Amino acid sequence: MAKLQETLDDVRSIELDNAFYVEDGTWIESLTVASNTEFDPETVLEEISGVSLFYSSKIPTASEELEIRRLTILANESYPFILSLILRQEAIPNRIVLQNDVFEIVATTRDWDQFRSMADEVQETLGEFELLSVTQNEEPGEPLDSGRLTEVLVSKLTSDQLEVLETAYNHGYFDVPRETSETDLADELGITQSTINERLRTAERTLLELIYGPRE
Repeated sequence: MAKLQETLDDVRSIELDNAFYVEDGTWIESLTVASNTEFDPETVLEEISGVSLFYSSKIPTASEELEIRRLTILANESYPFILSLILRQEAIPNRIVLQNDVFEIVATTRDWDQFRSMADEVQETLGEFELLSVTQNEEPGEPLDSGRLTEVLVSKLTSDQLEVLETAYNHGYFDVPRETSETDLADELGITQSTINERLRTAERTLLELIYGPRE
């Protein structure tokens, strides 16, 4: 993931969606790559030793300035590989994403002792890290698969809804406090404020229906 980020120009994020160990340090990996510029996965991966492309698909977005691709690759990961460190401690990796040269890891452990053991090994092999939060949950969550969720969510929204959501997100509409207003978004997109409001509400309802199902 780090080598791919170094090779790509203007990459936003690289998320490890799934991985299967083959042998001798080789993994089959599924990645979701978001970039500010178009890129040819085969050409990019040719520059990285020990990596070959198995499959690539493009996820549709409303923005011409954003390209999202799911890549399935065969990669030889040298030790230490963050995923192998987590699995060796029998923890569940929920999310592994690389953004702005920083890995953000969400993992589930059975208890505090198991977490400390995993944290100690990560620190010993990879160096100091920042613990952002610890949460006690009844359900551990699914291991790695949010990239597939992204693809499903995007496929359920219209191009107009995607455009409004993406513009609103990029301009801080969903931040607390908000950094922009519906009026500003309307000016940015050249449509009325009522249309902005309608598309936002419709997109939000679609996303909620995917989670909770349609209302009776």
